[in-house]
Formats: sequence, C-alpha cells, structure tokens
Amino acid sequence: MHPAVGDGADSGGAKRQDTAKKSGAGRSGNGGAGSGRSGTAKKPGTPKSPAATLPVAEVAVDVSLTHLDRPFDYLVPADLADDAVPGARVRVRFAGRLVDGYVLRRLPASDHPGRLGYLERVISPEPVLTGEIAALARRVADRYVGSMADVLRLAVPPRHARAEAAVTSGPAPDPTSGEDATPTVTNGASQDVSAQWRQYAAGPAFLSAVSDGRPARAVWQALPGEDWPARLAEAAAISTAAGWGSLLLVPDARDVARLEAAVAERLSPTAFTTLTADLGPAERYRRFLRIRRGEVRVVIGTRAAAFAPVQRLGLLAIFDDADASFAEPRAPYPHAREVLMLRSASEGAALLVGAFGRSVEAQLLVESGWAKDMSASRATVRERMPRVQAQGDSYAIGADAAAARARLSPAAFAAARSALAADAPVLVQVPRRGYLPSLACAQCRRPARCRRCHGPLGIPPARQGVAGEPDRGQIPTCGWCGVPEANFVCGACGGRRLRAISIGAGRTAEELGRAFPGVPLITSAGDAIRDRVPDAAAVVVATPGAEPVADGGYGAALLLDGSALLALPSLDAAQQATRRWFNAAALVRPAADGGQLVIGVDGALPAAQALIRWDPAWFAAGELADRRQLGFPPATAMISLEGSERTVTDAETELSAPAGAQLLGPVPIETRPGTGDPAEERYRLLLRGPLADRRALAAAVRTMVVELGVRKDAAPPRVQVDPAAVL
Repeated sequence: MHPAVGDGADSGGAKRQDTAKKSGAGRSGNGGAGSGRSGTAKKPGTPKSPAATLPVAEVAVDVSLTHLDRPFDYLVPADLADDAVPGARVRVRFAGRLVDGYVLRRLPASDHPGRLGYLERVISPEPVLTGEIAALARRVADRYVGSMADVLRLAVPPRHARAEAAVTSGPAPDPTSGEDATPTVTNGASQDVSAQWRQYAAGPAFLSAVSDGRPARAVWQALPGEDWPARLAEAAAISTAAGWGSLLLVPDARDVARLEAAVAERLSPTAFTTLTADLGPAERYRRFLRIRRGEVRVVIGTRAAAFAPVQRLGLLAIFDDADASFAEPRAPYPHAREVLMLRSASEGAALLVGAFGRSVEAQLLVESGWAKDMSASRATVRERMPRVQAQGDSYAIGADAAAARARLSPAAFAAARSALAADAPVLVQVPRRGYLPSLACAQCRRPARCRRCHGPLGIPPARQGVAGEPDRGQIPTCGWCGVPEANFVCGACGGRRLRAISIGAGRTAEELGRAFPGVPLITSAGDAIRDRVPDAAAVVVATPGAEPVADGGYGAALLLDGSALLALPSLDAAQQATRRWFNAAALVRPAADGGQLVIGVDGALPAAQALIRWDPAWFAAGELADRRQLGFPPATAMISLEGSERTVTDAETELSAPAGAQLLGPVPIETRPGTGDPAEERYRLLLRGPLADRRALAAAVRTMVVELGVRKDAAPPRVQVDPAAVL
C-alpha cells in the first residue's frame, strides 16, 4: 500500500472510550452535561417512548472539538422512527445546547451504561450522508488530524428546503436503466477514443480496468497539445457505458466549462452535472441531491466536488493535481488528490492523476508502486512538442548579442515575429498581473517598503510609467494597506529614487504594443480572463493559469521572468514554475508546424532542462530525491503546529512523539498585517518523521490536541499535515 494512503481508517461509528473519559462525556447524547431531557414538539411533561424497532440512533454531532470527535447515542422517539433514517439531518441536545448532527446508523441497543437523551427533531428525512462518505470523512479527519464535523461541513452542502422539496417531489429514477446509462457516441467515435488513448503505453489497459470495475491507478503524463478534456470525457463515457459512476476534478471554473463541453459531446445532458463552490446555495444543494439519488452518473467539479456521493463509483480523475486550488484552505486542510486516493482505496474505484507536468506527490505514487506511470514514447513526445529555447543558449538567435539575457531577448523577438508572419497568435506569459507590482530603492536595490505596515510598494495598473523607472510624478502605493507613499525614503541607505524589480502583465502589454505596432493586443489576467482566442495574428499577454486556448494552437510562446518564479520563498517554487511552464507550452503548436517556445531563464537549470527535453517525470524524480535527502514532504511525514508562543510551548510539552521523530523549533514566523493579532507573535513547531510512522505521528498529535482541549488553561495549536509553506 502506498504510504500516503492507509493513514488510519476508523469507520464513522468508531468510539474512543479513553477520550470520553478525559472529556467527561460518554456515549450518551448528553455530552456529559446532565440528564437526557429534550424538548420536542410535544407538550412539556409529555412522556416519550422510544421507537419499537432499532430505538437507538448513532449520531455524528456537529462539534469541532477534537476531544469530542466521536459518535454519540440517542434514543429515537416513536413519532420520529420513520424519519430518523441513516444519513438524515437531526437536531440533538448536546452539553445543554441544541446542535445539528447526522444519523450514522440505527441500533437495537446502546452499550452506554448511563441514560440516553432523545433526538430533538429530524430536520429532514432526506438521507444526505451516505455510509461511504461518512467513512471517508472519518478517514480524512484521521489523515489530517482534524475532526469529522469539520470534514462533513466540506462534504455535505447546507440544506436548502425549497431545493430539497423540488428534487424529492418525484420518484427517484433507477440509475441502472434508461438512456443515461449509454454514452451518446457513434462507433466511429469509439474507435477514435481507442486511437487517442493508444498513444499511451498503459492507456488501453487502464480503460479496460475502468470498464471492468477494477481499481487501477495511473499517473497520466499528457502529451504536448493534448486535448485533455476530450480524453477525460472518453474515459467517463467508457465508465458510464459499463454502468459505473465517474468523478472528474479540475482546478477552476474555466476548466470545468471545457470539460463539461467535452462530456456533453459524448453523454446525454441528463447523464452528468457540474458541482462547484460558486454555485448558489439552492442550485448546489439541488445538484448534490441529484447525485446522491443516482440521477446522474458523471460529476464534474472543482475541489468542492471531491466528496460528491456518486453511486457505483468506478472512475476518479484529477487533472493538474499540483494546482494550489486543490488544497482546502479550511480545517483540516485536506488536498483533493489525497481525498480521491482515500476514496479509491476504500471504494475500489480506478484513479487517474493527470497533468502536463508532474507533481512530486504523483512521482511518489509511481516510485512507491501504488500507481503506474502512463506516458507516451519519447518519439511521440518529440513529434508533438514545440521547439524550445532558453535564454542565453549558445545556439539561440542573437546569443552573442548584448541583449541576449534581456527580459525580451533577440530569440524571443525572432520567435514572435515568425509566428505573427505566419498569421498565428503569440502567447506571452508574465508571472504577475498589474503594472509595476514591486519597486526597490534605486541606490541600494533593497525592496521598497511602506513606512506604516512594511508592505511592498508598487505602481497600480491605472498609472503609466517610463521603461525601467517609474515616473517621478507618480505616487507608489502599498500593496497591503493601500496608502500612497508620496515621499519615499529608503530605511537602509536614505535613497529617495525608486526602480522596478518586477514588471506586471499591464506594463508588458504596453511594451509589446510598441514593439509590434498594428498587431492586436489581448490581455488575460485578473478579473478579465479570456477563454479562447482566434487563429489569427495577435499578441496575448496572460498570467499563469489565465492563458486562453488558441484555435489551432499558438505559433510561439514567450515565458518571461522565469527567475522570479524560481526565486519564490516556497518549498514547491520550482515545481510550481515548471507546472506553469508546461501548461503554457502545451498550448503551442508542434515544432513541425512552426511552433516555438522561448523561456526566460538559464538553460542549464534543471527546471529549464525539464522543459527543453519535455521530461517532467525526470524533474519530479530529482525534486523527490532532493526532498528525501533534506527531509521534506512528501518524502517524509511532517506536521506543523502553529499558535502563540504559549500555545506552541504547551503543545511541545504535552506532545509524546514516537521514537525516531524530530521536533524542529519552535520559531517565530512572519505574519502579514491584517491576518492576525499584531500584538501577539505567532510561532511554529514542526514534527517530522519517516513515512512509515505517519499514522503514529498523527496519533501523537491528536492525543496532544485532546489533552490541551480538555484543559481550561490551554488552547490547541493550528495543525496542518504536510504543509507546503515550510520555508
């Protein structure tokens, strides 16, 4: 078993009696807070009687405290016996107050020796929480040292009564019958599907496993220029034709729209749905209920859809898994890729992790043997990739010129002119949006900081400047507090002049407009993102992730300021840089059709070599080897504990780390103004150990959190498993 999967899988009905003793709360629904009196719709004083059949309900209460993270038993009143079904939302009295919860199962009796309280009421008899999702929530909570209640808030959307009434007004359809079970593809289209996937050595075998319902797992290395939405749609159609459900995850709404269009060409409109966080409460809940009731077989979505209750799940797929949007920003901070891995292991569904690049985590899956590499041959890759040049290459155009290492080198200009002459669009990728987002002292080159909050100074996009130096009449503005800095004085040398240290998409578009007069200029960044551009001469300036798809592919792509991406103070800076470069390069035509790509970094760097050779697996393997040597995730298990100095100190004192584990810190960490209490400095403690001890580390941290949670003079720290920002 892959080490990232098998991280503890207590079922949704597990009880921890040792925790109960420490918190003073047994299995009774009273939470250790007195008698079991509860107020139902009956008159006060009216005696209640339990249900004749299965009178005990095991309830997951909506309480995030870790020391109370277990189910509690309640008696089911006779008048609620038919509505209190497993998966239904209920209201219960817990520690003297009414809280929400979910019925996990009905039992004939409870092993709790004390008196049980009654369910207050059934909010809705609709069983929104399936047994598979409840078990998954328990596994995710254990994997990320969180509470099941927090995971369930991510898994089940809030109830919307009107939407629920609309969905439940008619009988639920039989998911095994009807036209929805058959993809609307012709025989010729089916042959095209096999031909496209046959380019990958393990492609036909994986699709055969999907059709048979076998839990195959593959890391898919998409070819340059690959129509990945079509490939995922074909896999979903094969799964649907065999009677299985599919769950397809992509980073953002633009990718959802592309994938939805591809699936619509192969399946009937009623056979699939999309599920994203930006849907309104009513529509999201309506679609969730349709999925839970088996009315749709294929679900397309973003991170929010990772817990979608797809019936007869046969295929799980995630594309561009290294995208930061797949990491949940709310506790317990699960990653969508890890959630799908847990679902694949528990529900026996096939898993496909695809991307143009390759994440270090995906490489670990391949090297551990948990997943199989699914790549094309080197001959096919060379046939599909564009011609790649790096800044300063000896064979590049103008390599001996003084401007060879300029931001726009002679090679970049030559590639752009060649593409525009062929009436093809040119893509220019700029790491940052804005105009001049970062400034520095012109005398000592130190970053310019706001004198009030020490935030970075920059020139907003609306202002105009002179190349290389902002106008003296312009007023820089703080990027944090927004206050203009009219009289800048460097705190280090006393200098008063400013220079640009990074150039945004707005300024780049302005410079290119002067360099290529008469050529249409298109900007895609921030709130103005373009989805597609026509197959005609144009210069498209875009930030990473906002690149429009060009009909017929781009004739050339210029990846500017690559050193700025590689210099970011983050553990995965190089991985994120290569991911963005590969995603942009995949939009360029093959070299045989004139496609060219110029990258603005030294060609000797490993990240640049990965793009020149189009070998992201080689780069990911090198990154993984470096992390093994340095002891960084995912090669090792690491847990971050953050909080005030006293909180972290208490956690260190209370923590009983397993043998072989390391404690690093505590050390103060920098917090951005406005994100926390400025009067209290935050500290971080890192717990690190081998992957084989991941479950032991998580158990030790959970025990520590429980111990601090029951104390009145201490507070548990913020816990994050495998943190990306450890530098």
